[in-house]
Amino acid sequence: MAADLTIEEFSTAAPMGTRLAGLDLGTKTIGIAVSDPGQNVASPVTTIRRVKFGQDAASLLSLCTTERIGGLVLGLPVNMDGSEGPRCQATRAFVRNLKTLTDLPMTLWDERLSTMAVERAMIEADLSRRKRAERVDAAAAAYILQGALDRLATLRRQRV
Repeated sequence: MAADLTIEEFSTAAPMGTRLAGLDLGTKTIGIAVSDPGQNVASPVTTIRRVKFGQDAASLLSLCTTERIGGLVLGLPVNMDGSEGPRCQATRAFVRNLKTLTDLPMTLWDERLSTMAVERAMIEADLSRRKRAERVDAAAAAYILQGALDRLATLRRQRV
C-alpha cells in the first residue's frame, strides 16, 4: 500500500464502523482528534509534545490501539498558493516513517487555514490566550478530520 492514499482510495481502505484519527503535525506538538465509529463527527482528544520520531510514533500508535482507530488523516500544510514547502516535506516524511510501523491506512488532507479558523472560533468564544494555546492543536486536528469526514461521507453516498 502506498505511504499515503488519495481520499478516494482511503474511503474504501478505512473500514466503516471504526474510528478515524486526525493529526495536526507541528514542529513541537501533534494535535489529535478522533471520530465517532460512524465516522460522522470529529472531536479533539489530546496533544502530544514531540520528542523524537520513535517516541512520538509510540505515543500515537498506543492511542490508536486504545481508541480502536481504523485510519489516519494527516493535515498537509500546503502554502496558500498551492505549493508545498518544508512543512509538507516533513509531513510526508512522517507518513513514510510511520508506515513502517503500522498497516493503518493514511491519507493527507489540505489543512490550509485550519489553525487560523480554529483560533478565530476560540477568540469568538472568549477563551483566554492560555486556554487557546492548550487546545488549539487538538482543535485544529478536529477541523482537519471533520473536513475529511465530510468528503468521505460524500464519496460513500456516491457509491451507493
